[in-house]
Amino acid sequence: MSQVSSAGDRGQVLQDEALPAIQNGHSTSKQFRFIDLFCGIGGFRIAFDRAGCRCVFSSDWNEQAQTTYEANFGERPHGDIHSIAVKDIPEHDILCAGFPCQPFSIAGVSKKLSLGRKHGFEDKEQGNLFFSIAEILDFHQPDAFVLENVKNLTSHDKGKTFKVIHDTLTRGLGYHVFFDVIDAQSVVPQHRERIFLVGFKIKRSFEFPLFPETGPKLDTILQEEVADKYTLTDHLWQYLQNYAAKHRAAGNGFGYSLFTKRDVARTLSARYFKDGSEILISQGARKNPRRLTPRECASLMGYPCDFKIPVSDTQAYRQFGNSVVVPVVEAIAYEVVRTLRQPVDYRPGLVLTMNDSGEMEEADLRPKKISYSARPRKMKRTK
Repeated sequence: MSQVSSAGDRGQVLQDEALPAIQNGHSTSKQFRFIDLFCGIGGFRIAFDRAGCRCVFSSDWNEQAQTTYEANFGERPHGDIHSIAVKDIPEHDILCAGFPCQPFSIAGVSKKLSLGRKHGFEDKEQGNLFFSIAEILDFHQPDAFVLENVKNLTSHDKGKTFKVIHDTLTRGLGYHVFFDVIDAQSVVPQHRERIFLVGFKIKRSFEFPLFPETGPKLDTILQEEVADKYTLTDHLWQYLQNYAAKHRAAGNGFGYSLFTKRDVARTLSARYFKDGSEILISQGARKNPRRLTPRECASLMGYPCDFKIPVSDTQAYRQFGNSVVVPVVEAIAYEVVRTLRQPVDYRPGLVLTMNDSGEMEEADLRPKKISYSARPRKMKRTK
């Protein structure tokens, strides 16, 4: 099992000794190739790079995201996936895609309904992008894929959306699919539940990595010195307080969320640039709270400290709010690579060990949980 660091920019992955890839019963040092679809600013790219894979293609329609991606990886992603012929996408072993979640998210559906717009697969701009993934899988037949979306994907349209996706991947394309909802709070100080779907063309034994029950707090990502521009003005702070009081009186839960350095934040969203109300940092009773800085948002999403932010604060907030949490994807990437390097017929076997009482018992061969301290340099395995 791979180990990932918490608090984003302070740690590095501790990689287990790599297993050789197996082909026809013989080991090989093959480096897996992956493509990075709807790549955003490169969360999947960092994760699979660290797992020893090589990116051979990336694509995203957003020009601002392309700018950030290019600043960090030295190459500009291709544009709209619809403008690229499937046959022109390079051969690859793993397809990665965090396909747009707005058509399926709770907030996205609510907003579209309020505006009289379609959501889910009926959203012509974003909802049908899953079928672009399916078309690429069908043509290139990669060994594996990793897809990410919002937790609400499983319940959207009373489960019909997820059934279409699952049936397309399994019955339609012949992949063996595993899925799980993972809360990133075990590796970053943020509650962020996302569903991951992992598929293999050949049936294999796969388990999602196990994460610790508790993770770091906000003090691991907060900067000591922050510019005054991130502190809320008296006008905005009063507005947010009045707005929250109004909705509390009406029995609603809308309002701002105030956190201290000892807390775990709510989910960072792409709308954070508007007023920052979902994650406000307390600065004591005598000073208005402040927003997170873009650098703190990067750390909150698990990006390294040297990750370049070449765009405006507004664009940066949107980009990190739309991103995957890097350490979560990284742990999954290592498990996918590990699975692909095992013989196809590999199955965890029965192993007997002697317990403290001198009796034989079945060994637990499942991946062990990894515990993280607030300072990730002090990592340790726990049973």
